[in-house]
Amino acid sequence: MKQNWIYSLLVVIAASSYGVLSTIVKVAMQHGYTTAEAVTSQYFFGFLMALLLFILTQRTLPNITKSGAVTLIFAGIFTALTGIVYGQSLNYLPASLAVVMLFQFTWIGLFMNCFVSRRLPSRIELFSLAFLLAGTILAAGIIDVDLSQIAWQGWALGLAAAFTFAAFLQINARKVEGVTMVGRTFILSVIALLVISIFLTPEIIWNGQLGTGLWKFGMALGLFGIILPILLFSIAAPKVGGALVSILSAMELPVAIIVSVIVLNESLTMIQVGGIILVLFGMVLPSYFTAKKMRAIEKKNNETNSI
Repeated sequence: MKQNWIYSLLVVIAASSYGVLSTIVKVAMQHGYTTAEAVTSQYFFGFLMALLLFILTQRTLPNITKSGAVTLIFAGIFTALTGIVYGQSLNYLPASLAVVMLFQFTWIGLFMNCFVSRRLPSRIELFSLAFLLAGTILAAGIIDVDLSQIAWQGWALGLAAAFTFAAFLQINARKVEGVTMVGRTFILSVIALLVISIFLTPEIIWNGQLGTGLWKFGMALGLFGIILPILLFSIAAPKVGGALVSILSAMELPVAIIVSVIVLNESLTMIQVGGIILVLFGMVLPSYFTAKKMRAIEKKNNETNSI
């Protein structure tokens, strides 16, 4: 039971590292770089760090089954697509609304898991989603935002980002036999970099742009956006399960808001604080009842064995 809490904590840490990314990108934009340049540098330096980690710990590529290769390819593709589509959504949506749209991955991921598992959502999962969605709207501070002028492309791209992130979480929750966590991270980083290079600005790798200071943001984005989350998700997601991963990953929102307040001096209202509390409550709820259920099962087994 203690291990289950540890795996849940690793998912929360992985999601929290994603929450740092938006602030780093905003700081990079303040220094004159575009979103596309920042995202490309993220995946480039993420690949370099994953390569270094791979060389230091393994050096040889693992033997991967056909099904395992398919899982890794799609996980890498959806990792890159999330960065691409979310960045494009910011061209149409206010940052606060873009965050809300991205966080639709919570219910999308849950229903993806239910569809694959051929089951209905549990009552606790639905209660948790209600708290998460209400908390997200309050925490993002969009209560007084005029939504009538938002282009349809913004809504479409926002939902697409939520879908691709949910798909990444669900696919990454699958076990791949014969592949270590470091090997998995390296393979995903290679695939993601290839996809990013097709759609964004790969020329920053050779045109000297990285040397102007973009490398600092790229290293930070690569660490928090590639290395930490993929490693930790790869370790914990198969143990926790796709449904709970989607719920626990909501930690990204409170972290994104708190970091932006600290680094960018953005305002934080009491309504947003209330929203953060609702998000945290919605995250803890399923974990609490899962742990309670496991304690009851253990108690019953102990009583049976003692007879």
